[in-house]
Amino acid sequence: MKVLKYLIVGVLFGIVLVKSEAVSWYRIYEMFRFQSVHMYGIIGTAVGLGIGIVYMIKKRQLRSIQGNPIHIVPKTKAYKNYLFGGLIFGLGWALVGACPGPMFILLATGYWSIVVVLFSAIAGTLVYGLFKDKLPH
Repeated sequence: MKVLKYLIVGVLFGIVLVKSEAVSWYRIYEMFRFQSVHMYGIIGTAVGLGIGIVYMIKKRQLRSIQGNPIHIVPKTKAYKNYLFGGLIFGLGWALVGACPGPMFILLATGYWSIVVVLFSAIAGTLVYGLFKDKLPH
């Protein structure tokens, strides 16, 4: 029963992503070719909401549902790492035509070719886990 609420929220979020065409390969392709502002509007809205919500959490010292204080740890200034990681993430996104987040949504909507991407993402995560201690962080 405890997991049911998360499943419902996930399904509703998946429906919103499909209906807004945020998981559409064509929309992602248009974004990377700078042919449409559709995806930039969705991403910009998410970033704006995120900034506003984090500001509210800090300003009003909001607490979690359980009543615990929410601590937001400041990021380090390792901009090279963020730039390099973002570059790899963006290149993968552009090559595949799908953001890693909605891979399961694409699978649920019947795009079976995403199985290759999903398998590759899982394999890449496992390889990262094996070499994590040897990589610069």
